[in-house]
Amino acid sequence: MGRGDGSGRMVSPADADDTGAGILHVDMDAFYAAVEVLDDPSLAGKAIIVGAPEGRSVVSSASYEARRYGVRSAMPVSQALRLCPTAIVVRPHFDRYVEMSRQVMEIFHEITPLVEPLSIDEAFLDVRGARRLWGPPGTIARMLRARVKERTGLTCSIGAAATKHVAKMASTLSKPDGLLIIPEHRTMEFLVPRSVRALWGVGPKSAEALESRGIRTIGDVVATPRPVLERALGASMGARVWHLARGEDVREVEVERVEKSIGHEETFEDDVDDDAVLGAELRRLADRVGARLRAHGAEAATVSIKVRFADFRTLTRSVTLTEPTAVGQRIGDAARTLFGTLDRPMPIRLIGVRAENLRPAAASALLWDDDAEWRRVEEAMDDASSRFGRGVVTRAALLGGPRAGSSLPSHPRPPRTDADGA
Repeated sequence: MGRGDGSGRMVSPADADDTGAGILHVDMDAFYAAVEVLDDPSLAGKAIIVGAPEGRSVVSSASYEARRYGVRSAMPVSQALRLCPTAIVVRPHFDRYVEMSRQVMEIFHEITPLVEPLSIDEAFLDVRGARRLWGPPGTIARMLRARVKERTGLTCSIGAAATKHVAKMASTLSKPDGLLIIPEHRTMEFLVPRSVRALWGVGPKSAEALESRGIRTIGDVVATPRPVLERALGASMGARVWHLARGEDVREVEVERVEKSIGHEETFEDDVDDDAVLGAELRRLADRVGARLRAHGAEAATVSIKVRFADFRTLTRSVTLTEPTAVGQRIGDAARTLFGTLDRPMPIRLIGVRAENLRPAAASALLWDDDAEWRRVEEAMDDASSRFGRGVVTRAALLGGPRAGSSLPSHPRPPRTDADGA
């Protein structure tokens, strides 16, 4: 995979074979930075960092000129400026980004109704049923890129493949402003030489676990017995990697939505700056969000947090999950990770957790389910709450309030029960 700065870029020729490549992953190029350049052309061709220049703020986005110096999203702005001292720091304008995202998504829907937004600047499109109207996938992808450029002035990169996973890999490799088509019959040829780090959901720790065993490429994964992968990564993750390495991804493009979002927030009587209290509150709010998602038969693809400081300044941050979920544990993990990236110059008066990009729950369609154990625990809590009232059953770490449980460990997996064969 490329490093996110355009190095190693791969694109398809005009006459590329697009047989079976009916799933498109469209990703806007350095979206926030590109919108800033659109609104201020004097920034074109310059190293741009989108973020607040003061304090310990983080990079929201960076132009490709800045990325070539190693600047990355979520990196502290101070660190980014050390890497690229000539960069121009531009304050973010989120209302403007939302406006441009809406225009882009409208263009997507002109091509096909089968659009699954992943975040403000990327989406999957299923164009298999649009062939009679617009032509083969390659033609549709080129038309789509031209429309986005003509209507918005922005560029996008597109990966076209037989599955969502491979399409997303292809769009990453084609950035910026490229198109990479992987015909279905050449899927394995495309996958085999790629790094294990290119597999969707394989983070640094999982990659290190594989690489320490000499498993460095997707081809190495294919050659590794499934039990070995499961011992290295755990049963669920090992199964996922085993399937993805073979180009197997049963997930369809999901277009149905229930509520736009589900969230809870808490305003403190006194401003709080205790990390343990704030972390426990995020966990409590995430559990409530997860319970409401399950009650609605929904899952969230995106988790966001809201933080209001003592001076009423308010920040929001969001992240797109590897897989949609309705499990409070997973939502809480994402919320706490986002919270850890924030610059916090003063105590906090309000904190909130929100689940966004909702869709009907469809866990039975997946080849893997990372949340299976926690799902059983939380469904048991749902049942107890419905019978005896909300709050009768809760996490031990939350008993007596956030401060009382602040010293208790946060378990990455639930304890095994007799039903699990303990």
